[in-house]
Amino acid sequence: MEIDLGNLAFDIDFHPSEQLVASGLISGDLLLYRYGDGSSPEKLLEVKAHSESCRAVRFINDGKAILTGSPDCSILATDVETGSVIARVENAHEAAVNRLVNLTESTIATGDDNGSIKVWDTRQRSCCNTFSVHEDFISDMTFASDSMKLVATSGDGTLSVCNLRSNKVQTRSEFSEDELLSVVIMKSGRKVVCGTQSGTLLLYSWGFFKDCSDRFVDLSPSSVDALLKLDEDRIIAGSENGLISLIGILPNRIIQPIAEHSDHPIERLAFSYDRKFLGSISHDQTLKLWDLNDILLESGDAPSDQAAIDERWIWMRILLLLTKGTRRNILAKEIMLAIPTTFSLT
Repeated sequence: MEIDLGNLAFDIDFHPSEQLVASGLISGDLLLYRYGDGSSPEKLLEVKAHSESCRAVRFINDGKAILTGSPDCSILATDVETGSVIARVENAHEAAVNRLVNLTESTIATGDDNGSIKVWDTRQRSCCNTFSVHEDFISDMTFASDSMKLVATSGDGTLSVCNLRSNKVQTRSEFSEDELLSVVIMKSGRKVVCGTQSGTLLLYSWGFFKDCSDRFVDLSPSSVDALLKLDEDRIIAGSENGLISLIGILPNRIIQPIAEHSDHPIERLAFSYDRKFLGSISHDQTLKLWDLNDILLESGDAPSDQAAIDERWIWMRILLLLTKGTRRNILAKEIMLAIPTTFSLT
């Protein structure tokens, strides 16, 4: 299922209990669609939310409102039913608001381009705390609700953990070799996985964040811009080359590529409330809804054919090392798809 958004999208979020999906565009518009099985998506709202791009989108208050953030430094709450403005906080940050994540029922966190993180009370409409922890843009955030700790990644190449109980920065990692772009918590809270600009996944052990405990270097030759936790052992990764892959963690392995959005970078990935659909956005101005049951059913056959899948990925990586220029990802994927799964090196 595809939705033509008409412009470049920066973020998407699904309603927590209904078949609704929201997207923020480079034009500053907020779009809301209703989707369903066997029916065309219906646009419900189109709101000029910000004077600059709409970079961050999240449903709040049990889906009654949509919160958005922008490089105009404001945060806007929009009523889902009417599209009217509930509240706007001007100058919420001193720099462009880049990320937004739900914490508790009444709190959210926002991150900006200067590396600052703020925690907000949505009922009081006020800032609870500010963490000036990073030196470059906040690329992603995730929340460990059991310990009330907020984990963030940044373009400065570090990961941070902010303790919301003590309102202090608990730790910050050493600088890695490249930008950290995405983050998820895995293995029942014991591991934190970060996607990087180089395509390597960095694995951190909880409580030992100064340096990564493991590296998964075989995922992608392109940056891993989006990570989505499927369960405690598997994640879905979206890369700069437009591929969406199912990845196993500890043991680290590519289970298989599950979709190809386009030849452009994957900006965001999200699950529908019932986890029936996987949503993806890219630079092709479309929101794609993938039937998760179908793609996971296909991946269920992976163990019996894992050697063939691994072989295809090996050939793709060899090809990427040999080819140069902007077309190398496209050429590699074309040849990878042309290689039959029964191809043998012997």
